[in-house]
Amino acid sequence: MVITGRSSELGAAMAAGGLFAVLLLPAAPAVAQGGAASATFPVRPVRMINPFSGGGGIELTARQMGQHLSERWGQPVIVDNRPGAATIVATEIASKAAPDGHTLLLITTTFAINPSLYGKLPYDPVRDFTPLIQLTAQPNIVVVSATSPIVTVKDLLAAARAKPGELTYASPGAGSAPHLSAEQLRSMAKIDMIHVPYKGIPPAITDLLGGRITMLFTTALSAAPQMKAGRIRAVAVTSAKRNRMLPDVPAMAETLPGYDLSALQGIVVRAGTPRAIVDRLGRDLREVVGLPDVRARLEAEGADVIASTPEEFAAALKREMVTWSRIVKDSGAKPE
Repeated sequence: MVITGRSSELGAAMAAGGLFAVLLLPAAPAVAQGGAASATFPVRPVRMINPFSGGGGIELTARQMGQHLSERWGQPVIVDNRPGAATIVATEIASKAAPDGHTLLLITTTFAINPSLYGKLPYDPVRDFTPLIQLTAQPNIVVVSATSPIVTVKDLLAAARAKPGELTYASPGAGSAPHLSAEQLRSMAKIDMIHVPYKGIPPAITDLLGGRITMLFTTALSAAPQMKAGRIRAVAVTSAKRNRMLPDVPAMAETLPGYDLSALQGIVVRAGTPRAIVDRLGRDLREVVGLPDVRARLEAEGADVIASTPEEFAAALKREMVTWSRIVKDSGAKPE
């Protein structure tokens, strides 16, 4: 059974009861104790905190995974939507959870960006969390109006160099992965463009179609309807290689070697959770991600399924934090 809602509505169901912490867990005695705990885990409903509003793709994925996990564990998995403050609200809540594996946090690239974007956070992303699994990696996409003369990345760069400071690009907001992907392009290509942040993608697409902005950096999923309708055109994806769902859209790296930025989705747990429970969670999550219906849903969004181990995800998050910190610093990005 999967229940969706806010923690204030969960009632008695939830009342019971170096690198990342996964690499720093104590040795044999704690592991032995955790082994005993993992044999009966979970002993009550498991909460999966979603840092975004309900109804989005990440919540639907959480509910689908939660259903499989509930069947496997014999306990309800509660999807708790906690949007706000660029995922900081949800992350702070998860950072204060008991370290027993019964509270999971869904994360995206924002988790890796926020430490360098904000001067102070109410949690420490390294000290307070243990990575469990990277679910996916997904490139952003650069789109223009179908009537734009820009067809390729070379066209884009030529236009930017011919009219320094005149080309505009939209994103879902300052400090977002699409915004910083554009800043990486600007830095690597040594071009000057103007950022126009939006509160959402629909108004940005409206302005793109109306000729009020030059281009939009966003997710392939959000751009797909207008692309299929022939109203906007994809110029490039931000990954090092072409995306499986968009084989005709070049990768930015084909023109700018070394350019490689993709957004991630993953799951972490409170630091201090016994190693045996971390291993159990990681194993069960990897097996659920490998199920045909879950994998098909993730791939339908244009994502590459990663299904990493906790150790692999810890290393990946460390790399992500270093990369995004550099881009934030170079771009001078500030939170809205």
